[in-house]
Amino acid sequence: MEISRTRLLLSLSVGVAAISCAAILIRFAQAEGVPSLSIAAWRLIFASVVLVPYAWATHRQEIQDLSRREIGLMAASGLFLGLHFATWIASLGYTSVASSVVLVSMGPVFVGLGSWIFLHERPSLLMALGILLAIAGSIVISWGDLGQGQDHLLGDLLALTGAIMVAAYLMIGRKVRARRSLPTYIALVYGVAMVTLIILVILTRQSMFGFSPAAYAWMLALGLVPQLIGHSTLNWALRHLTATYVSIITLAEPIGAGILAYLFLDEALTRATAIGGFLVLSGIYIASRTELAAGDAKEK
Repeated sequence: MEISRTRLLLSLSVGVAAISCAAILIRFAQAEGVPSLSIAAWRLIFASVVLVPYAWATHRQEIQDLSRREIGLMAASGLFLGLHFATWIASLGYTSVASSVVLVSMGPVFVGLGSWIFLHERPSLLMALGILLAIAGSIVISWGDLGQGQDHLLGDLLALTGAIMVAAYLMIGRKVRARRSLPTYIALVYGVAMVTLIILVILTRQSMFGFSPAAYAWMLALGLVPQLIGHSTLNWALRHLTATYVSIITLAEPIGAGILAYLFLDEALTRATAIGGFLVLSGIYIASRTELAAGDAKEK
């Protein structure tokens, strides 16, 4: 089914606006005393409670027809998604929203590195330049956080780890989404991510209950808006656009998250974060242009 570019861009704009709210909602839940892993787990629990029954009711036959290989790939994708949320949400407890969101946005760069290492696809000159710029930007951000203590550096490292996890999630999803419907794919992926996070909560002995009604309200909003609307829109777009093109569109997330953090959390944008963020986003954009051009050539 062909989708107009206008509809795709409008849908992605809604998706980006939805995921831009995530960091703010997480901070509000953390302010209510909810541990980071518990926030991540509840995010996927609320999303899965809505999605899984719907997928089973409407796509039961497709789910039953999944091959073992497809189930394995989806399970791996869900595992990486769960680890992405675990590390990224934890990073927001140590560093600023701006630093965290910019660093976790390096996912597309790690997609390029992963394709080189695991798929033996040598990066072009533009891809290599983009990777170097992004790495330089992350160093600038981390250097700026150095004077603010080890906690900020730990937050930066967790955000970068989250970027690696989301890169693996996107690389797997790009293959599976070509053959399976959106509800089938995200129901299994979100479900596995939920189980992964619940296991991590149990292993670390963090609490899942006993929080204020406001805390559960923030986590419900997190599951419905950034997860069901935001992530699901991006996964939907993967069937019609290359993962790199989708990643380019999502580069607006740090801007949206930074504006929301300034408005609602009174977080000032430091010079190091601004310069480093510009380098990271520039590097991601440059690294993405080669693959985007290749995708457009195939369409022609």
